Amino acid sequence: MSERFRMPVFAGLILKRGNEVCLLRRANAKLHDGFYAVAGGGVDGGETVAQANVREASEELGITLKPEDLKVVHVLHVKTEKGDEYINFFMEACKWQGEPSIMEPHKCDDAAWFSLDQLPQNLMPMHKHVFNMINQGIIYSEYGW
Repeated sequence: MSERFRMPVFAGLILKRGNEVCLLRRANAKLHDGFYAVAGGGVDGGETVAQANVREASEELGITLKPEDLKVVHVLHVKTEKGDEYINFFMEACKWQGEPSIMEPHKCDDAAWFSLDQLPQNLMPMHKHVFNMINQGIIYSEYGW
């Protein structure tokens, strides 16, 4: 019997302040270097998606989140140009402790607030897609298929 297909799971954090969202500009990245993106990363074994967002918020932005202050706003099934697949859960937080700042300067060189009505031109295309879906009230989509 063959092993069941498995795919990585990622957590994306949409940190909102009113009508603004906090984005990080990627630096020294293999893909989309110089593009803005939401904070986030891979879900480690033994942690929930909410716990991964709490951890990533601390590691990348230096802020403290509580899992109960997160809500899922979009689920994205991605297929890359190489044919790899993964699931990304985007969770929104409107409440946290601390001031978001760059905690991993080797991975990003700017943390800035942008109006949801005027997102940067150099926003990662996948994240641009996610914000468009959220604006339309669409909770699940596919990207790269």
